[in-house]
Amino acid sequence: MKNQILNRFLQYIQIDTQSDENAKTYPSTQKQLDLARLLEKELKELGLKEVNLDNNGYVTATLLSNIDKKIPVIGFFAHMDTSPDISGKNVNPQIFENYDGKDIPINKALNICLSVNDFPELKNYTGQTIITASGDTLLGADDKAGIAEIMTALEYLTNNPEVKHGTIKVAFTPDEEIGKGVDHFEVQKFGADYAYTIDGGPTGELEYENFNASMATIKIQGRNIHPGYARGRMINAILVAAEMNDMLPLEQRPELTQDYEGFFHIVRFTGTVENAEIQYIIRDHNQQKFEHKKDIIKNIVALTNKKYNEEVASLELKDQYYNMREKVEPVMHIVENAKQAMLELGITPNIKPIRGGTDGARLSYMGLPCPNIFTGGHNFHGKYEFIPLESMEKAVKVILKIIEKSIA
Repeated sequence: MKNQILNRFLQYIQIDTQSDENAKTYPSTQKQLDLARLLEKELKELGLKEVNLDNNGYVTATLLSNIDKKIPVIGFFAHMDTSPDISGKNVNPQIFENYDGKDIPINKALNICLSVNDFPELKNYTGQTIITASGDTLLGADDKAGIAEIMTALEYLTNNPEVKHGTIKVAFTPDEEIGKGVDHFEVQKFGADYAYTIDGGPTGELEYENFNASMATIKIQGRNIHPGYARGRMINAILVAAEMNDMLPLEQRPELTQDYEGFFHIVRFTGTVENAEIQYIIRDHNQQKFEHKKDIIKNIVALTNKKYNEEVASLELKDQYYNMREKVEPVMHIVENAKQAMLELGITPNIKPIRGGTDGARLSYMGLPCPNIFTGGHNFHGKYEFIPLESMEKAVKVILKIIEKSIA
């Protein structure tokens, strides 16, 4: 099984599927369809039914039941795009077999190293096979590892028809990394009763809570006057933006928070004396605290306009997704099934809130409860990303065990 997983994963990460949050098309980049077309072809070759690549870039397929009794239909999701944060082009994977527990030199020329001091979890994978990129791109385990794991599980089931299972639905989505992964997904047409995203981190992760999320964009209109004659007249938009940022609570920055603590994260700042723009993502698991954070941003804009006695700042506030817990709790057996599947495989479940979001958060609010399961990867969205091959194998086994338990 390891060879199948590895070969699929290495093939998928060679395809650049980086999404673009500024694009007006769907999917946001046409190159995501390169992977979509490959997956469509592979699903047909495996003999799945209802294989479809639609105009929005969604790849869906059905593995028909081989049992007589009627049981709930399970879905599995993974996303095809990679993060806009760092390039996913020309990924050059490196495979470190029988890892010795020491620092891993990803790129000696660039002095990029996976240090055990910085990443002590590396020690947990001594003796295993570690896969990294080459230090100038991300690896793409988020979420091409999830795709490889789902495809390998499907391959196992089609090659072993004596293994009993109900109807299985799979979907591969574009644009998850920019919060648009299921904008056009038709849940009712997909036909699953519940599903799992295979989009988590280290082995054992099982998540059914995530952040409530909003995007805040503040535009500042300054007044540019020749600096020699600026007294009492100039409004420097850059300085106004800096003042507004300083009004946010310092302790609620992402680098100072953990667990259930939410944050304000400044993700973009552009400006001149005349115009400036700052963009934040706002996150909190608790709905009341989430609303309070949005009120803080609103109040900062109002106070700024009052200070300058004119409308120098305007705010666009857009909710992105909500905490799936509310929608999953009424069907907690789907979380319990995944937990028991891990325990039966000797994997310790690590049930914790996602400090982020997945397609599953939005799918849950669209009527398809959808917890999240580990892929095995670490350090997503950056050049220090890595994944142990053995963790990917465990993810495949968890998928198969969940399917097995669904007919018990």
